[in-house]
Amino acid sequence: MTDREFTRRMLETVATVTVVLLALAVLYVAREAMMLIYISALVAMGFSPLVGLMQRPSHGRIRLSRAFAILAIYLTIIGALVLVALAVIPPAVAQGRELWARVPELFDDFQRFLIRYRLMTRRVTLQEAVLNAPAGSGGNAVTSAIFAISSLIGGVFGVVTILILSFYLLIEAEPLFHYLIRFVPADKRAQVGAAARESVLKVSAWLRAQLTLAGVMGVFAAVGLGLMGEPYFYVIALIAAVGETIPIVGPIIGGVTAVAVAIATSPRLAVTVGIYFFVLHQLESNVLVPKIMERRVGVSPVAVLIALLLGTALLGLIGAILAIPTAAILSVFVEEFSSRGQPREAD
Repeated sequence: MTDREFTRRMLETVATVTVVLLALAVLYVAREAMMLIYISALVAMGFSPLVGLMQRPSHGRIRLSRAFAILAIYLTIIGALVLVALAVIPPAVAQGRELWARVPELFDDFQRFLIRYRLMTRRVTLQEAVLNAPAGSGGNAVTSAIFAISSLIGGVFGVVTILILSFYLLIEAEPLFHYLIRFVPADKRAQVGAAARESVLKVSAWLRAQLTLAGVMGVFAAVGLGLMGEPYFYVIALIAAVGETIPIVGPIIGGVTAVAVAIATSPRLAVTVGIYFFVLHQLESNVLVPKIMERRVGVSPVAVLIALLLGTALLGLIGAILAIPTAAILSVFVEEFSSRGQPREAD
């Protein structure tokens, strides 16, 4: 190798490493935007099979345009959410307002329960509990309120961005896929195409399973707690439904919240609610999840646990929520490229 060739290769190596580092730095700085793009892509993948089904003509029906089919799905979902909100949110808001007004009373009742069973030595005021809380959980009320408002605005902006971006990703799915596949070597395009189609089916199955599980757990929690006379059962049912989207810890959060509220009413009700949520959790983990989630998504329990650990460590709750669909996509590509170089037929 001549000095000129060595110098050229060294410069090429330095340039490549520099470009890679700059790209990684840009991705890190724009990690929040990249996360919104990734979530939007998952939402688009989840609804893609339904859009294709609506576009498929049958029995003389006119083939719908892709934009109209997507808009119809969005309007149907929004309409369903509005109907649910009209039925659930007014009593939930009323119960939530009443619960907030009774927080000091419930806090004192909870302390008396702990002192009675010698789990606590002395009573503390709510102000002392807030001031003695770990750093970051208490603090100035104005600062906390500003942080909560900014978080709410950021969350609303994120949801709107995801809905709009996923809409355009669904419309431009075919041209975008054909554009991106050009960067894949020609001999690997068939495998990448098959894996991409299978990934769309997996993510769609995951999204349907998540919505089904959240709805089932919310209804079971509301009906059961309402029959048992649990106060603020609408609020707790909403927490249980939303918590179902968070693997492992979500159902526990709903159960702990229900028991904590029930303790202020009576220890017997707290025990009954705890047993009910324990049975509900067993039903969810041993019956609903295996039948609804594992069989549809097809990710092994070991892969699910590893993905949850990594996702939670990297991105917290968002990482835990996105762990299963990400693991499903990765498993599809690993299986595709480890199958002796022969592309599998799409389901």
